[in-house]
Formats: sequence, structure tokens, C-alpha cells
Amino acid sequence: MSDESVILINLFKVKPGKQDALIALLKQSTEAIVRTLPGWKTTRLIAAKDGAGVVIYSEWETPAAVEAMRDDPRMKAYFPKVMELASLDSIVGAAVFNEVR
Repeated sequence: MSDESVILINLFKVKPGKQDALIALLKQSTEAIVRTLPGWKTTRLIAAKDGAGVVIYSEWETPAAVEAMRDDPRMKAYFPKVMELASLDSIVGAAVFNEVR
């Protein structure tokens, strides 16, 4: 896995009517902090059409880079704001299959 990207998936179950606010907050933290961190490669936000969820798909160079992001004091300041808007499940892994047309 050392020569492959580490994939971080965050699944947010959004409180009713809060999806737009959550997306704005996630965009802000990505633009201001995440993109500046060592080991970050890419981030994609995916919004559920029904307004009930948001997924963050991001790629990092190493698991240590993901942990460093989570431990960054600037990111920790965002977590309480995010938790006011949604609950969170998170998975860190690696791609095991990819097919493209």
C-alpha cells in the first residue's frame, strides 16, 4: 500500500435542512486547510440529492498524513461545527478494484 493512495471516505448523515451549510463548511476547511497539508492529493464532495447526506472522498499519500490532518488544531476546530450539522462515519482504506469505461 505504500506506493498507492490512501483513501479516506467520510459519510455524513445530515440533519434536516443542513446540507448546504455542511457543504459550505467542508469546502471552507478543504480550501483553507486540507489542501495545504503534506500528503494530501485530492478531495471530492458528493451531495445526496435528497439532502440527507454528504460524502467526502479524499486521497492521501500515507495513513500518517490522514492522522496528521485529523490531529491538526485547525481541523479540530472545525469538528464541533460539523457535528452540529451531521453525524459522521469514516473509513480509511485502499482501492482494491477499479473499472473505467
